[in-house]
Amino acid sequence: MGSVKDLTVLKKPDELPGRGRFKFSDRYSVFDYGEMPDLIEGKGKALCLMSAYFFELAEKRGFKTHYIGLVEGNRVLRLDEIEQPVDVMEVSLYRVIKPVKVNSKYDYSAVKKAGRNYLIPLEIIYRNVLPEGSSVFRRLEKGLVTLEQLGLDHYPSPGERLKRPIVEASTKLESEDRYLSWSEAMDISGMREEEIEELKNLTLKMDEIISERTKSAGIENLDGKFEFAFDENRELVFVDAVGTPDECRFAVGNVQVSKEVLRKYYRTTKWYRDIEELKGRDENWRDKAKPQKLPQDLLKVVSDMYKACCNEVVGRKFFDVESLKEVIRRMVEVAENYGISA
Repeated sequence: MGSVKDLTVLKKPDELPGRGRFKFSDRYSVFDYGEMPDLIEGKGKALCLMSAYFFELAEKRGFKTHYIGLVEGNRVLRLDEIEQPVDVMEVSLYRVIKPVKVNSKYDYSAVKKAGRNYLIPLEIIYRNVLPEGSSVFRRLEKGLVTLEQLGLDHYPSPGERLKRPIVEASTKLESEDRYLSWSEAMDISGMREEEIEELKNLTLKMDEIISERTKSAGIENLDGKFEFAFDENRELVFVDAVGTPDECRFAVGNVQVSKEVLRKYYRTTKWYRDIEELKGRDENWRDKAKPQKLPQDLLKVVSDMYKACCNEVVGRKFFDVESLKEVIRRMVEVAENYGISA
């Protein structure tokens, strides 16, 4: 069970892939906190359908994924075969070999010995645009990363579309995510240099697939993340979910089609100030401060945003909501009532 998806294991992975089912829930998470106190109605089904759409599109382009199909009743079907929106996806499973924490560091020796059929312990991030508030600006200012490491030849401006996407890696299986150099990523994942290059190339190609489709729906793909596994033949496979507003930062005009409006709301609360103070000095910070529930009008418009985004990306009206453009207009109005921008 994760913060936003539940996993049922049908067959455990060993030397060969297993099989399981993801149930995409209406839960959501911000700031690495875990499950927040509200449910976003319809979000799970919208994400499930969008991810299935992009997995099927990627397979048609020749990429390997862990996607098997969507579960409707007792049947496993393709997206064009289902009649109603569903929130369960059947997938291949790979071994998850967790690093061992020793004092303040993590030991990845078991991961490096795995060889094949395991989850690569990295999140791979791509960035087509650097919106205001992007972590890239903060890390550049603090000297945590250089322009050269990001592949940039100048200091970027907020909102600037990059000539070539930035591709970065962060940890996946540690208590808090941290960005890695590519040499660190290669070291902890047990990957060879040519495999890292293939992973970057696959990231750019999947980014293109998502960007092409979202653009045709009037949506800009700003950035996003992917996860990978090695299958039983040590071939790279896309896993988890792809191409959703939770994995990607989408925008219509200057408004993000993502959880960002909820992050902005919570940044105005005492809870956010408390967890920012606790992080870094207390590893149990999640237990020390509890978030308040969302206002109902904000919760409703975010629910409609997920549904409308799914309708327009998948190209089929699974949900009875207004167009995404109209939902975004309402979201801007609601956000302004709380003194934030959408």
